Amino acid sequence: MKPSRRFLLTAAGLAALPAWLSGCGFQLRQTNDFAFQTLYANFSTTSPLGVELRRNLLGSGRIALLTEPKEMPKADAILDILSETRQQVPVGVSATGQVRELQLRLQVQFRLRTPQGLDLIEPVTLAQQRDLSFTETAALSKEIEMGILYRDMQTDVVQQIMRRLSAVKPGSLPRPAGTAVPAAAPASGPASRP
Repeated sequence: MKPSRRFLLTAAGLAALPAWLSGCGFQLRQTNDFAFQTLYANFSTTSPLGVELRRNLLGSGRIALLTEPKEMPKADAILDILSETRQQVPVGVSATGQVRELQLRLQVQFRLRTPQGLDLIEPVTLAQQRDLSFTETAALSKEIEMGILYRDMQTDVVQQIMRRLSAVKPGSLPRPAGTAVPAAAPASGPASRP
C-alpha cells in the first residue's frame, strides 16, 4: 500500500513545525529555577489555595518544602500567605431588586523572606476577578459555576506566585556564615599617573 500524497505533505509539514516555532521565539513552558533549595511553607497546606501551591512547589522537583515549625530556621526562604479573601459583589440588579450579575473576587497577599527577617519579596497583593450572571431559578448550577471560577482564579494566582518566586535572584539570599565574599579582581595594565 502506497502512502497518499496528502499523508506525505502532512508529514513534511509536521516535521517542519518545530523549526518554524523555535524561529518565532515560541518555547514550551520550562520548570522554574529557584534561588533557594528549601522553602518553609508558612501557610495552611490544607486550604484549597495551600493544596494547589504545595502541589506546584513540590511538582517543580527543585524545592524541599518544609512544613514543621521547628524546621523554619533551616529553610533558605519562608513563604508567608498573609491573607486570602474571596468576595461576591453584586454588580447588576433587575428592576425588582434581584441580583442578576455577580463579580467574584479573589485577593491573596504574600511575601517571601529569609529566616533572619530580610524581605526577598515585599508584601504583594495579587487580585483576580470574574463576572457571573445569576438567576434564582438556576441557583445550584450557578454554585457549581462559581466554584469553577474560583478554582480558575486560584490557579492564576498560584502561577503568578510561582513566577515571582522564580524571579528572586540568587545574589539576594544571604550568604551562610563563614562564606567569604569574592574579592574584586585587580586591574591589569600600568597604573596611570597624574
